[in-house]
Amino acid sequence: MINYIQDENNIVTLSFNMTESPVNVINEGSMLAFGEALEKALADTNVKGIVLTSSKKEFLVGADLNMIIHIKTAVEIQNAANRLHQLFRRMETGGKPVVAAINGSALGGGYEFCLACHYRIAVNNSKIEIGLPEVMLGLLPGGGGTQRLPRLIGIQESLRPLMEGQKVRPQQALQNKMVDALVNSQEELIPAAKEWILKTGNHIQPWDKKEFKIPGGGVNTPNNAMVLAGAAGLLRKKTFGNYPAPIAILNCVYEGLQLPFDRALQMEARYFAQCVMSDVAKNMIRTLFFSMNDANKGIARPKNVPPIEIKKIGILGAGMMGAGIAYVSANAGLEVVLKDVTLEAAGNGKKYSHKLLSEKVSKGRMTKEKSEEILSRIQCTESSGDLSGCDLVIEAVFENRELKAKVIQETELAMDINGVFASNTSTLPITGLATASSRPQNFIGLHFFSPVDKMPLVEIIKGKKSSDYAIAMCVDYVRKIKKTPIVVNDSRGFFTSRVFSTYLFEGFEMLAEGIKPSSIENIAKAAGMPIGPLAVADEVSIELAYKINKQTEADTGVKNESRAVFVINKFIEELGRPGKKAGKGFYDYPAGEKKILWPQLSQQFPISENQPSSEIIKKRLLHIQALETVRCLEEKVITTGKDGDLGSILGIGFPPHTGGALSYIDSIGVKKFVFECEQFTRKFGNRFRPSKKLRDMAQRDEKFYS
Repeated sequence: MINYIQDENNIVTLSFNMTESPVNVINEGSMLAFGEALEKALADTNVKGIVLTSSKKEFLVGADLNMIIHIKTAVEIQNAANRLHQLFRRMETGGKPVVAAINGSALGGGYEFCLACHYRIAVNNSKIEIGLPEVMLGLLPGGGGTQRLPRLIGIQESLRPLMEGQKVRPQQALQNKMVDALVNSQEELIPAAKEWILKTGNHIQPWDKKEFKIPGGGVNTPNNAMVLAGAAGLLRKKTFGNYPAPIAILNCVYEGLQLPFDRALQMEARYFAQCVMSDVAKNMIRTLFFSMNDANKGIARPKNVPPIEIKKIGILGAGMMGAGIAYVSANAGLEVVLKDVTLEAAGNGKKYSHKLLSEKVSKGRMTKEKSEEILSRIQCTESSGDLSGCDLVIEAVFENRELKAKVIQETELAMDINGVFASNTSTLPITGLATASSRPQNFIGLHFFSPVDKMPLVEIIKGKKSSDYAIAMCVDYVRKIKKTPIVVNDSRGFFTSRVFSTYLFEGFEMLAEGIKPSSIENIAKAAGMPIGPLAVADEVSIELAYKINKQTEADTGVKNESRAVFVINKFIEELGRPGKKAGKGFYDYPAGEKKILWPQLSQQFPISENQPSSEIIKKRLLHIQALETVRCLEEKVITTGKDGDLGSILGIGFPPHTGGALSYIDSIGVKKFVFECEQFTRKFGNRFRPSKKLRDMAQRDEKFYS
């Protein structure tokens, strides 16, 4: 587990090499092994110094979360954190210089290991990440990170890495003083570490010196007092108090920097235990770590299909969605054929990739040569014949059944017999669209989210005749472009669009009821949604919602007479306000200014004198999404609760602190959730009616996750 090598200069290299794990992590076993190796080196009077590195691709990727979540009490967690502190302090104060030779990513506890070393050298490789991302899982750095980083680089400079979980590349880490030096290759790393020991060999940390002063001053200096006060205000504005971890981090920095170092570490351990025991951390770890890792490893991929090497893909439609898919595909090394009705239209789609790549070049994140190489992979065309040889073709044309049928038939004539055709439809059932295909077994849905380059989720939709081969190819493709796949069964709107539409429609219902538009929008964000329902409707287009509803009515023969549809129809048929693209929707978009809610909204939908509480508005907006997620699970649109949670967060922005729509119900309690939904049913209608299965769960006092 720890390779111990002593060279002719009596410098010991301790190299993490956890054979039972694909990456090096901090757990009881690795810390015990490291402690024994450390004591051996410290006890040897001949040893001049210690180099800490890794025999694996990555350095150390943090604590073993399996270990953390299985600890039952806050006291046990606090004791575990204190044991880690004692180990790090032994390394710091053992009388021998220790250098962190960072050969790969050092994240979380892995970087805290580096902070406890006397010097840090990293390989200047753009694939390496360095940072403390614990806050992204509802935790705080529990290995001394909240205390060492501010003492190393200063209070103001440390707040963003600590409170936002910012991960940086080695060059940025050097600029931020998070590492002390860089080397250009792996071969130079260990020799550079040993050279520092032989030439400098400092074995006392700055914070252990009597004359130590925090860079930039302590918490009570005028500048830092303002910084901390401002950070507290911004934190409240940004998170609305939904996330305990960043608050605890700020408290650790403020309180800890006024204490002797060892007492500060004990204080950090207490805050760490509080975070670990919170529902927020448990929910976020389950969904955003374990479930996401499983999805990213391809857990949904049919096991009976060998790996598929995808080299070339085709994209039909060079609008915003098609252009985005082209960019992420070319960036992943695939050859891309971008087709539209004219060569000019296809070229305009390619310009989107040029814009994104130019921004990377201008920021120094990519070379011009690399940018040009990626662009060269995108071939623009107006001819279906150029799609020959594509392993996968993705259709991203307008949400019109007849248009989609036409492009399906035209494209299949040019495709190879084993090629897979995927529709990027967001609502139309895949089984219905597949009737236009001559090879329905190779027809499937691939639902991307906009903007494609930023949104992490791709929803793979199985039609009734979609083969395991088609599913496997899509999972392989989504993983290749570094997105997270979930596989769902066919349904109108599938999973994410179904749930997302309930959020929009509930906002429209509230508007029609006379609830203040500003309350709808602001309380939605306070609940944890990234954007209010009216603003997001403008973004995706009210007209799109109008067309989808009309198509649904035509397909089902059922007219939707809800107040939400009344609002949509009014905006399109009477007011001519289709959304942001037209510069007018629920908001106005003055040139060069921030958007503002349309001043005449209150005239079109008079504001009621009796306004509901913010808690009622919040619950209506979140409960309705959670209910639809349950319906999707019961109807087997999604096959696991994990997909429901992951898809709701990554696809539609359901508040991450809840762990997802089903974890949200568990946190409230199924019994209480059902009771509140039944109350809402009486007040607002049957859309809130819980199913019999959900009511039975409440009676049995069950949870979605035991």
